[in-house]
Amino acid sequence: MHSYDPQNIFARILRGEIPNKTVLETEHSLAFHDINPAAPVHVLVIPKGAYVTFDHFAAEASAEEIVDFHRTCAQVCQMTGVMPGKGYRAITNAAEHGMQEVPHYHLHILGGRPMGRLVDPA
Repeated sequence: MHSYDPQNIFARILRGEIPNKTVLETEHSLAFHDINPAAPVHVLVIPKGAYVTFDHFAAEASAEEIVDFHRTCAQVCQMTGVMPGKGYRAITNAAEHGMQEVPHYHLHILGGRPMGRLVDPA
C-alpha cells in the first residue's frame, strides 16, 4: 500500500511553495538540481502525479506519464552532458530499507565523476 503525503517537500515544490533550480519541466514531470548534490551533476526527476515509489508509479501511472517521465530523464542526461559523456548513475530509493527520504517517487541522475560501488557488500 502506498500512502501519499501531500505535504512532502516535492509536492510543495510542484505547487510552487518552495523554489527550485529547474532543469526541465514537461506536462507530467519536473527535473531540478538537488540542493545537496552528491556529484558534479545531480538532478532529481519527479513525476507531477502523487506517486510514492517506483513500483507505485510503474503500476498506477498512465502510459503518458510513464513515457513523459522516461523521456524527461533522457533529455536531462543530454542537457547535463553526462551522455554522450562518460556516463552517469540513475538511482531511486523506496521505503525504509531503500533509504527513501522523501515519500514522492524521484530518480536521481548523478554524473561528472566516477560513482564508485553501487552497494557495499553486506
